[in-house]
Amino acid sequence: MNKKIFTLGLSLVTAMILATGCGGEKKAAPAAPQIKELKVTYVKSPLNIPSIVDKNNQTLVKGFAKDNIKVSFPEINSGAKQTEALASGSLDVCSALGGTSAILAASNGVDVKVVGIYSRAPKAFNIMVKDAAIKSAKDLKGKKVAGPKGTILHQILVAALDKEKLTQNDVNFVSLGIPAGVNALLSGEVDAALVAGADVLRAQKAGARVLANGEGLVDATIVIGVNGKLLKEHPEVVKKYLALHQENIDFMKKEQAKAYDFTAKETGLKVDEVKVMAPWYDFTTKITDVDVKDLEATQDFLMKMGMQKKKIDIKSMLAEVK
Repeated sequence: MNKKIFTLGLSLVTAMILATGCGGEKKAAPAAPQIKELKVTYVKSPLNIPSIVDKNNQTLVKGFAKDNIKVSFPEINSGAKQTEALASGSLDVCSALGGTSAILAASNGVDVKVVGIYSRAPKAFNIMVKDAAIKSAKDLKGKKVAGPKGTILHQILVAALDKEKLTQNDVNFVSLGIPAGVNALLSGEVDAALVAGADVLRAQKAGARVLANGEGLVDATIVIGVNGKLLKEHPEVVKKYLALHQENIDFMKKEQAKAYDFTAKETGLKVDEVKVMAPWYDFTTKITDVDVKDLEATQDFLMKMGMQKKKIDIKSMLAEVK
């Protein structure tokens, strides 16, 4: 009887070992299914030359076709709408996402991972005026200022005022989009406007001038954000995306005339105007310590303005792609 019990027990133990694998190792988790489509935002403004080069050369489309992956390009310019689409799963890559939008999304629980920097362009984001009596940000006290709320431009305004020991409460801030803000400035409805991209040249041609920009205040960091699930399950796809993006940057440097021509046609600018604006932008993708500090300063701005409720560790949303 005891021999039968022993034999039965031994059989059960053997069956358990076979079921769990040799050495008690667990079975490997099944691989994530191969993706068939990669959804990447196309944002051309304020002057996103690498994205415009990609559209003309079809770099991403051709590159991923080799992996049988279709690339689609939803045009979503609003940072908030980009991160909403990312959260819903209807978007995979935010190709050019404002640092403010990335931080707000991460603080609200959206699984967004910053895998690189799209651009830094402090000279491209400006406070513009027409009145000759306004010589510095200090002279904006009591004046009406128009611009997009909660953006890099808004951050630059607050930083410029802070430098003069003023706050946003010292001006009458009106939330308006960039084109509408420029129109309001040119018509005399406001005293200053927050302006970026081609609208800077438009305003200058109509008699406005730059009072201050991000230099020495805010680096105006635009990031490349991806869905955290995509990065976790398909790091090779994200790695390839970044490599193809770099091809666009390299083309821009080697074939500058063609890149500027593409950009002029896409934005409605003249080639000479593109030449003026292009040097304002640094498209180096590597995330540096300076970038981290700039994003941390951006979070401080969002908290100060009451736009962000929960503070996060900025480094927690950054991801190195291997």
